[in-house]
Amino acid sequence: MKVTPTAIPDVLLIEPKVFGDARGFFFESFNQKAFEQATGLKVAFVQDNHSRSVRNVLRGLHYQVSQPQGKLLRVVQGEVFDVAVDIRKDSKTFGQWVGEILSAENKKQLWIPPGLAHGFLTLSETAEFLYKTTDYYAPEYERCIAWNDTKIGINWPLTATPLLSGKDLQGKFWNDALG
Repeated sequence: MKVTPTAIPDVLLIEPKVFGDARGFFFESFNQKAFEQATGLKVAFVQDNHSRSVRNVLRGLHYQVSQPQGKLLRVVQGEVFDVAVDIRKDSKTFGQWVGEILSAENKKQLWIPPGLAHGFLTLSETAEFLYKTTDYYAPEYERCIAWNDTKIGINWPLTATPLLSGKDLQGKFWNDALG
């Protein structure tokens, strides 16, 4: 596997070694030993999540104020623009964001460490998204930063008005969420 740090060095783009021929392909989507060797990280995943979204669904920017979750993300059908925002107040990259296109075709994965907010925009007709987390979902600790906060300035590749959940419509702006 190839591991590349992003502009937020703790957020890692992971490209698995894919074996393919006319019959199809094979790759290890996760191997604990290989992950630890390639990233230098020793993490324990406790929960797997699977979501399906239609085109223009924007989810996020979600985080947990207690029990922060590290996430290993990948798309198994379709394509998304995946975003991480550094909300760790003691970080050199506090307030910065990174975005990557993850798709079933490119098979790229993104590691987002605990303490960052996460969101994504569905670019294809539908997308199925799988992710492993390092802590359990705790709705009492979940918070949401507004996806369109100009202080963060995420350059979402929008082609239409995004479809948001009620929770995401309630997202707070940076100063209210983290100030």
